Amino acid sequence: MESYDLVIKGGRVVDGTGNPWFKADVGVKGERIACVGRIDSSKAREVIDAEGLVVSPGFTDPHNHSDWTIMAGRTAESYIRQGVTTLVIGNCGFSLAPISEEHFEDLKKYHEPFLLTDIPWNWRSFGEFLKVLEDNGSSVNLIPLVGFGTVRVAVMGFERREPTEEEMKGMERLVEEAMREGAFGLSTGLVYPPQSYAKTEEIVRLCRVVARYGGIYATHMRGSLEGLDEAIEIGRRAGVPVQISHVGSSRGGIKEIQGRQEEATLKPIDKAREEGIDVTCDIYPYTAGSSYIASLIPSHFHEGGLEKLLERLKSDEVRSELREELRSWEWDKTLVSYVPDERNKELEGKTLEEISRIQGKSPVDALCDLLIATQGGGTYVKFWGIEEDVITLMRHRAVMIGSDGWVHAASGVLHVGKPHPRCYGTYPRVLQRYVRELKVLELEEAVRKMSSQPLSRFRILDRGIIREGMYADIVVFDPKSVRELSTYEDPHRYPEGILHVIVNGVPVVRDGEHTGATPGKVLKNVNSMER
Repeated sequence: MESYDLVIKGGRVVDGTGNPWFKADVGVKGERIACVGRIDSSKAREVIDAEGLVVSPGFTDPHNHSDWTIMAGRTAESYIRQGVTTLVIGNCGFSLAPISEEHFEDLKKYHEPFLLTDIPWNWRSFGEFLKVLEDNGSSVNLIPLVGFGTVRVAVMGFERREPTEEEMKGMERLVEEAMREGAFGLSTGLVYPPQSYAKTEEIVRLCRVVARYGGIYATHMRGSLEGLDEAIEIGRRAGVPVQISHVGSSRGGIKEIQGRQEEATLKPIDKAREEGIDVTCDIYPYTAGSSYIASLIPSHFHEGGLEKLLERLKSDEVRSELREELRSWEWDKTLVSYVPDERNKELEGKTLEEISRIQGKSPVDALCDLLIATQGGGTYVKFWGIEEDVITLMRHRAVMIGSDGWVHAASGVLHVGKPHPRCYGTYPRVLQRYVRELKVLELEEAVRKMSSQPLSRFRILDRGIIREGMYADIVVFDPKSVRELSTYEDPHRYPEGILHVIVNGVPVVRDGEHTGATPGKVLKNVNSMER
């Protein structure tokens, strides 16, 4: 009788702890790793020959936005083929629940720029949303956060003011319900309206709720130099662990401190940690980011929601104000990556400077006219910084790897636009460029930053390490050939060198091809759930 469902034979095990690799076989039975050592192949139902290959824990993306696409892309093609077995969703304050009937239309418009396909919206509570995800199935595991923006919209819509005490308690109640239903924490995107309208105290109060339920605070900080100080202060006052989202763009994108990340970013984080404030970060391995086109318009113009914004953009007076407020914006580094309007598809892949030149109008007029034509839809890529900053930040012990992308596919309904190549290449790029080519990280440290570190951040301690008894989320890759193929010009390309991916004991990628299996789970924060 076979002792194992699967044996991965003869590979170099990089176990996710940061320890040096060792040679061993890995035996899987059911959903778990049953043995790490020497295993007789005859005891296995299936054998993977890993001679000359690396066997590591599957990668976990702590900063992902696949809530928007995972229902249509349940096979998670662009991530599972990178070796990613777990995605943290609901980041930057954008979760798809909870929903209030009063502001349902506001919420749909809030998410619309990112929605590449229709979604059913057949839930209202956070728990109901997780049930929809479970019923949908997925090739990857999902770790949900509740988004501050979604909570604020549910209670206040797009009001640009402080909440009343009744509204504040309403937001606290929604966050508490989400935590009790399985959320791992609260996320914010404090550059995005209406989240940008909130003062620090509002966030502290919500984070105190999160702290009571053992959650974390994941923040896309405000875009000012003081944003990091505020994030640390929220952690201090609320007693909550802080996760700084995409620290590369959030700090490396600030011109005044480019080339000075050690002093300006890492020293304050180290100081906070010495004081007992639990601060960590994630970073993507690129010098360009991506967001929705309407976010290029300063926050105060968004008051009242999308329809009022679009009406304002028709005004010559408003456009004159925008030309002044955006006078320093780098239009030549701002690439339109996705346009939902078929009439403007030819603009994808062009910078706003190119578009303005082609159309014979100013960049601000080109931007406003595009937003009006697309009803506020579409996304862009912005080149923000220098690789020196990425390297400095990436090396730090408290910084893990994340993508800030969402699921796409090289064919089908999610083969749209020219998305940021991070959606296809983040993890292979780390292994190729920052381990093999530039030698910024040792292989073992890179794997730790992509596996056990993000999972332990969310207090998930039964995944992310190759060890007996752990869940069998495993990737087998060729360290000599693994590489990113996705580019800004031609992004819909899967990487090379990721040969096998196992999720909860089930092969999802075999010999570089997707098996069609969807064994992923929606993970829930059992520390916060009622039992």
